[in-house]
Formats: sequence, structure tokens, C-alpha cells
Amino acid sequence: MKRLMILAIVITSALTACTTLKPGTMGNGGLSQLSGTWELDYISGPRIAFNGLYPAKAPFIKFEISEKRFSGNTSCNSFSGVLVADDTTVNFTGPIILTKMACPGEGELTFLNTLKKVSNYSITSDTTLNFMMGDIAIMRFSKK
Repeated sequence: MKRLMILAIVITSALTACTTLKPGTMGNGGLSQLSGTWELDYISGPRIAFNGLYPAKAPFIKFEISEKRFSGNTSCNSFSGVLVADDTTVNFTGPIILTKMACPGEGELTFLNTLKKVSNYSITSDTTLNFMMGDIAIMRFSKK
């Protein structure tokens, strides 16, 4: 009877440990907070004003954490890919599927090139997503 009781305690402890959230998945940051749709409102680098790059509509990105996918729109073409991310890092250097409509201006190219430079992210107030290259914010998104 004692062995059965000890076995039950060990199994319960193991199952509890497996379902415990990892640090960073709650509160300020975490992969679960990345989920949803985010609209770009700042991008570093170009000498053209944000409204000049994206006169019709701003780019957006949608993260589907459970499917490990991302998708969105560059303000002209739709894109998607496999999500490579954890609680603080994200990587967009893998293959990105992109539609091929002709796009005026430099907005799409600026967006895609900057996205490939992103190495990590932070989320503040559950409504602002910063994509960073090292410790410098190079893109900022607002939750839609």
C-alpha cells in the first residue's frame, strides 16, 4: 500500500511539473503574449516618413502560436511562414511565402528587409510589440 501511495505522489508531481508555465510566459513578455494581430506604427532606417512608405495601409503581422505560424500583409502583398520564437527571441530569416503583386514605392522592401534583421522582441502593456536588433528597437507594432 505504501508503494502504491508513493507511486501516486511521484506521478502526480511529474504531471504537475509538466503543466507548469515556464518563466516569462506570463506578465511582461512571453510567447503567449505574442499571439494575435499587430499593426506596424514605426520602422527605423528609411529616410521617407512612415505615411510616405505606407500611404494606403500599414503592414501587419499575425502570430498563431499553437500552429507555430505567422502571416500578414506588407501593405501590398500577403506573406506567411513558420514561426521560430521563444519567450524573448524571434527569427524571420527562414523562408517567407509572399504573393507577387507589383507594389509602388519602397515600403514593402523596407518592411521585409527590416523584418529579417529582428533578433528579439519585447511586449509592453500587452498592447505594444517592439522588434529589436540587439537592444535597439527597429520596428514597433500596436495590438489590433
